[in-house]
Amino acid sequence: MKTVLNFLKKEAVLCVSGILALISCFIVPPSPSYAEYIDLRVLILLFCLMLTVAGIRQTGVFTVICEALLKRLGSIRSIGAVLVMLGFFMSMFLTNDVTLVTLVPFTLLMFEKISGEGKARAEIVLLVLETAAANLGSMLTPMGNPQNLFLYSKFGLSVTEFIGIIFPYSAVSLIMLTGSVFIFLPKLKTEKPAAENKIQGRIKPILFAALFVLNMLTILRILDHTLLLVVIAAAVLITDKRLFLRVDYSLLLTFVFFFVFVGNLGAIPALSDSLQRILKENEVIVSIVLSQAVSNVPAAILLSGLSDNANALIIGTNLGGLGTLIASMASLITYKFYASANGSLPKKYIFVFTAFNLCYLVILAGIYFLFT
Repeated sequence: MKTVLNFLKKEAVLCVSGILALISCFIVPPSPSYAEYIDLRVLILLFCLMLTVAGIRQTGVFTVICEALLKRLGSIRSIGAVLVMLGFFMSMFLTNDVTLVTLVPFTLLMFEKISGEGKARAEIVLLVLETAAANLGSMLTPMGNPQNLFLYSKFGLSVTEFIGIIFPYSAVSLIMLTGSVFIFLPKLKTEKPAAENKIQGRIKPILFAALFVLNMLTILRILDHTLLLVVIAAAVLITDKRLFLRVDYSLLLTFVFFFVFVGNLGAIPALSDSLQRILKENEVIVSIVLSQAVSNVPAAILLSGLSDNANALIIGTNLGGLGTLIASMASLITYKFYASANGSLPKKYIFVFTAFNLCYLVILAGIYFLFT
């Protein structure tokens, strides 16, 4: 029983999406038309990107880069500025969750070597800023996070079109994050870390860098997604089969469940028409509000079946990643790492996290409603 409860708690979004899909199957009985609901291209792109980034991360490249930077810096503020900027720009290409899995453990290790008044507060603030940086940086590119990749593919946008939609909010986000670092982080001194990690070999980093380029070419629709799947699967089978275990299959299955649910909604004209009327011209605010409850990935999938306003859905679901702890599932990564650390203050972390995120959300949403 305890195992079941732990699974439900850990995979709440997956369970909710599965229940919704199951209920919809009773209303619209399964048929061959279900196959048309599933966007295989998006699933393949996500799967291949997760495999590739897992391979790059395993080589230790990211950790070595972080260590090299920290050896040159001496205060929390200067280190914080570097880590926040790293989180912002790394997430554009490596996704927000991978960025946090890389930076957060390193940050926690760094704070173990720091003492003095204000340490606990500085640690929480820096982790919150790193998380916000990963979520805000990732919104600029199609590959930055799952909902962007889905919406980019769903509406057939070009990369320049996609970036053009979200760029103003990304630029303001960078300014907000930079200001937050210098206002809220103290100048506590740090110990320079010893270089303990090394890049694993030479062939793997080059191989996975090449595979990453293939991912980008496929996202740009230059290569076929089926060919990408064959090449990357073969490369991983040859180099390291264990990488298949690092794929977030629950996220892929969540996509499938929501594809079925949204497809079945569309097969009920009366319900679909009613929801579309409610959503019309309110996509941004509905996306933001819905993301707070179920996170922005499910919100993007659900609302894309009811509206063809790509611009509003992209802006709404990306801004919707701010706010509550579950608005972006990547935010839970930082919280879980921090909560399991010695001397952590989870309640204080949630309070600070929510305060910063709500401020950022109000500012960015205000810009949208002010200029549209």
